[in-house]
Amino acid sequence: MPPAPTHPPVRGEAPVEDDDHGGVCTPADRIHRRLDLLDAGLSRHDIDRAIGLGSLVRLRRGVYADAGTCEPRRRAAQHGGTLACVSAARHLGLWVLSPDDPLHVALRPHGHGHPHDDCTCIGHWDHDENDRFRPPPVHGILRQIFLCRGAEEFFVALESALHARKIGRAGLDWLTKNTLAVAREAIALARRDAESGLESLVRWRLRHLGLTVRTQVRIDTVGRVDLVIGDRLIVEVENHGSAEHRHRDLLRDARAAARGYITLRFDDALVVHDWETVERAIHAHVQRQLHLR
Repeated sequence: MPPAPTHPPVRGEAPVEDDDHGGVCTPADRIHRRLDLLDAGLSRHDIDRAIGLGSLVRLRRGVYADAGTCEPRRRAAQHGGTLACVSAARHLGLWVLSPDDPLHVALRPHGHGHPHDDCTCIGHWDHDENDRFRPPPVHGILRQIFLCRGAEEFFVALESALHARKIGRAGLDWLTKNTLAVAREAIALARRDAESGLESLVRWRLRHLGLTVRTQVRIDTVGRVDLVIGDRLIVEVENHGSAEHRHRDLLRDARAAARGYITLRFDDALVVHDWETVERAIHAHVQRQLHLR
């Protein structure tokens, strides 16, 4: 692989520190092995008493969760590991394209899973933490998404992590060194100002057209818009539909038109499930050079 470039902080922002292990659930909520509890000084009576009081929950033989530990992390521990891939990203609040995907679990390369009732878990055998229940670092989660779901979903999650300040220069450098060329293309294209996965998805899918696409552009009397292609073609992507929002959007579009802009507006269903229609609409405007002044 070629030498990996470094990634300086975005202009105008303070440096971002990598969130090495993401903080799934809360820092205080943990998964425990029985042997670790005994090594920490608890007696068998203490453990049984904690289970009786509800402060510990038995997940399977020799594995326990603190009472506040969330259900996805408990299920991952039942399976023998911790949250991985899109499951870990979703749990961190990152944007992913597959909200109803089966649970993804990070497992040690030489370990084994523990199928449980109604188990549909997808294993990722790359977890190299000493503590198998410790969440992977954010850059590791993103690499899992790339290998499992492909470059498109990787790009969406990466821009979400950048916007949420969950990954910084060190994590980007690691990803650049440990992924393939298409992932490095995504890293080079990624920005910190994309406010939704739909924005990221549109920009990723338009990249091959060679267009100038700006994100989160502020226009006088209109406010911030999602994307501007060229000089004056606004693309807005959204997942709301109330009457109040609809009126606000019509007002914004009218004000944009008064300033010489053209607005195309798409909802999440079109962007995610009918991209061909979206691309045809954008391409028709570009062919007629309606994106230029």
